[in-house]
Amino acid sequence: MNILLVDDHAIVRQGYTGLLEMTFTQAHIREATSGEEAISAAQQQVPDLVVLDIGLPGISGVETARRLLLRWPSMRILFFSMHDELPLVRQALATGALGYITKGAAPDVLLEAVRRCLGGQRYIEQDLATQLACAGTDGTLDPRLKCMTQREFEIFVMLAKGTPPRRIASQLCISSKTVSNNLTVLKQKLNVSSLTELVHLAIDTGVIRVQVA
Repeated sequence: MNILLVDDHAIVRQGYTGLLEMTFTQAHIREATSGEEAISAAQQQVPDLVVLDIGLPGISGVETARRLLLRWPSMRILFFSMHDELPLVRQALATGALGYITKGAAPDVLLEAVRRCLGGQRYIEQDLATQLACAGTDGTLDPRLKCMTQREFEIFVMLAKGTPPRRIASQLCISSKTVSNNLTVLKQKLNVSSLTELVHLAIDTGVIRVQVA
């Protein structure tokens, strides 16, 4: 059994590689830090399962999944991300991936997701599955947001959630200047003049949810 874990954070890879090795003792766990590395690793040896983050340096996890499944249509992919916004979850699953769980999930959820996906079954974290069901079957993105690239959409979501630019830069392995440049581009593309208007747009299109007391 061959599992490829794709995440750009060394501590995350180390922790979950150890967890997978303890549970799936016959498995060979390989690691990649980017989408480009993941594709290269798959060319060397096609994995039985790819556990894939969305926020990667270079091409995004969603684009990585598209490229992998274009080359190997039967490949099993499980997304494992900090993002729980339904538009991003839908985009990820629309690639043909079998599963999606968040990094806030308990270790046993990750292990169950890996078991299910290795067996060719779909697995979506329970809370996300409930939200997707309640939101209906229409997975289309609001037309106002279709002008963005995948990376711009990730930054849009993080800015709308109030993530500081420096943290965005750190999490996506890009410079703060790149985040600033992306914000300028986003304002132009989305026809908003401020970060506040960007947040209102994110709420209006359902990208982020407002907690009601």
